[in-house]
Amino acid sequence: MPLRILAAALSGLLLSVAFEPVAFFWVAPLAIAGLVLTTRGLRVRAALVPGLAFGVGFYFSLAFWMRTVGPDAWVAMSAFMSLFYVLAGGLFAVLQRLPGWPVWCAAAWTMLEVLRSGWPFSGMPWGNLAFAVVDTPLTALLPYVGSVAVGFVVALAGTLLALLLGPGPGPGSQRPLDRSPVRSWWVRTAPLAVLVAVVAVATVLPWQARSDTTVPIAVVQGDVPGPRGDNILFDFRQVTANHVEATQELGRRVRSGETPEPALVLWPENSTAVDPFADSRTRSGIEAASASVGVPILVGAIVDGGPGHVLNQGIVWDPETGAGERYTKRHPVVFGEYIPFRDQLANLQIGRLTMVGRDMLSGTRREPLDIDGIAVADAICFDIAYDDVLQDQVLRGAELVTVQTSNATFVNTDQIDQQFAITRLRAIEAGRWVAVASTNGLTGVIDPSGRVVTQAQRRTTDVLSADVGLVSSITPAMRVGAWPGRLATLVTLLALAAALLPRRRVRAAPMTRETEQELSISPPTPVSGHR
Repeated sequence: MPLRILAAALSGLLLSVAFEPVAFFWVAPLAIAGLVLTTRGLRVRAALVPGLAFGVGFYFSLAFWMRTVGPDAWVAMSAFMSLFYVLAGGLFAVLQRLPGWPVWCAAAWTMLEVLRSGWPFSGMPWGNLAFAVVDTPLTALLPYVGSVAVGFVVALAGTLLALLLGPGPGPGSQRPLDRSPVRSWWVRTAPLAVLVAVVAVATVLPWQARSDTTVPIAVVQGDVPGPRGDNILFDFRQVTANHVEATQELGRRVRSGETPEPALVLWPENSTAVDPFADSRTRSGIEAASASVGVPILVGAIVDGGPGHVLNQGIVWDPETGAGERYTKRHPVVFGEYIPFRDQLANLQIGRLTMVGRDMLSGTRREPLDIDGIAVADAICFDIAYDDVLQDQVLRGAELVTVQTSNATFVNTDQIDQQFAITRLRAIEAGRWVAVASTNGLTGVIDPSGRVVTQAQRRTTDVLSADVGLVSSITPAMRVGAWPGRLATLVTLLALAAALLPRRRVRAAPMTRETEQELSISPPTPVSGHR
């Protein structure tokens, strides 16, 4: 058992290598295979321990960037997320008793990713397998089946690898389909070959996102003052001033003919950390910037949401009509942007909870923003990791995607690289151009193939200008929506029921005459002293 636990922990650590900053995706199936093999043949209770070791090895290393918030926050979040892999260990142990277990185990992994992405509270999708596939052949599948299904493919590759490398069926499973070594080899390798063929077909016939028209846009990265640039509140007014001044300089270049006039200008999340409707100084700066460039600005602002609440919004600010349509962040970060059960937890006197003075409310908008006739799907920071945010807006006509993010807290960590990889995945999945504005990194423009067209350096003030395509066609991935996750959940539950239900007794083979004679019942022989 100690060796199993060690192997599971190393497998979890290996899985983290598939993500940024190393981004060596090819270890992901091997890591999944490691968890399968370390739980093989164990009872459910025993299999929970390797599952926990895997989760600790994976999530504590993947989310090491969380230590910038505080070691306690890093440990608390990583420890909780590790519990989902405890469930994976138990499910793998049960499902490996069934024929076809590689499929059921891959479905179980997918089900747990879907569960972790939405529960508890707003969930945490960080670490989903699909987020590691950018720049690999599997990206060709994204516009066809979506990130959840691609995660299933990665998990299935891992479980099939375990089938190929591992021992025979575990306790309680049925006997092998064929005892012939050659046939057994084909049974083990054929599913992997089919998987490779499916990816090859998608690579040869890639989804083509054709632009209806092309428009110029500008993306502003204003930078964050301070020695490390990781405290957005260190001098929040200077942050806003940086964006105002950079946009005014853009306006000067437009008027002089150095730069084409953009159709819109994108500012990041927290480009103003105070309510521009309540703070006249901030509002005047935004109005001056908008008037200077002469086109709408999508401003990232923190807006009062009533007593004890705030809203994290993208606000369309027109040079003539002022503030217009707004998108409100749909997935605020639990314990980072809002505190559930605040009144009850206040009695525990946890100092860190006092840092979140007001709870951020979740947005409900599902329609794209109308920015001077362009339908724009907006996402704010961690929103981009959730499947529903872009799906809802693209299905309702969004032609372009914008991502407003601060990330200043994590600018010196690998978090921003991981989030940028997720954003590139969303561009491929949605078949849309994506413009990303960050306060000080990473800011860039991404085309529908996931290619980074232009990018600003971290911790600099910069304005990116790029021509982006407006796309109206909808990828199959957007149309299929949440169904891959639902199907994986249904399959897992059915397989789990089949594994746990009492087995039917196997019918005895017909007895021969000799067997009948051997088992025939003779009259009892009288025992001395009895009649």
